[in-house]
Amino acid sequence: MRKLRWAAIFCAALLLLGVLAGLIYVRDAYPAQDAAIAAMAGSAQVTVTQAGTLTVFSPPQPTAGLIFYPGGKVEPEAYAPLLSACAQRGLLCVLVSMPGNLAVLHSNAADGIQARFPELSRWYLCGHSLGGAMAASYIAKHPAEYDGLILLAAYSAADLRETGLRVLSVCGSEDGVLDRDKYAAAADHLPPGAEEFIIEGGCHAYFGDYGPQAGDGTPAISCETQIRQTADRIAAFIEE
Repeated sequence: MRKLRWAAIFCAALLLLGVLAGLIYVRDAYPAQDAAIAAMAGSAQVTVTQAGTLTVFSPPQPTAGLIFYPGGKVEPEAYAPLLSACAQRGLLCVLVSMPGNLAVLHSNAADGIQARFPELSRWYLCGHSLGGAMAASYIAKHPAEYDGLILLAAYSAADLRETGLRVLSVCGSEDGVLDRDKYAAAADHLPPGAEEFIIEGGCHAYFGDYGPQAGDGTPAISCETQIRQTADRIAAFIEE
């Protein structure tokens, strides 16, 4: 009996350590930096509102909607500069907060969002890194609900070839985090006519404002420049 009791205590201790390690892992997120915090306050051109896990960046007269899945272990607010820039170009942008800052824990986070904005008939799903992979996984199951998918430093493990969706893939030339072999192989999963846009001098982290990311390359442009180029390309893609 004593051996069984000690074995139970040992297993409980291991379980507790695992839970603690998991909590530390998910809480260790890249924080939003100054430009992102400022963008969360809104501007004369963009109204920012929060409702639960959603943050909405609204222009005066939006032409389409964009739902955004953040990258893994990145505070969602870090993407405020990009979504504010997209809103300035006429897109209503909905930023989704994920449990533990991991989109893999709630890939269905886009459920029901479109119904909140019935005035918009065109919708796109967008995600960065892990968020992009989860956005692709989600849209593969709901292709009729969207006009297209935008991947930022991400690739689709799901087969989208027969969905009829428009797809734009954007990445930086200096990205040191994106697995290039998997990215190239996953190109076969995209529909015919999928577009790719390479930001010369761009890196993995500069789609948001959360500072340097471990393993990333050295950017040759500023975060502001990469965000502006990304917003320009997204807006042009949606209006094509």
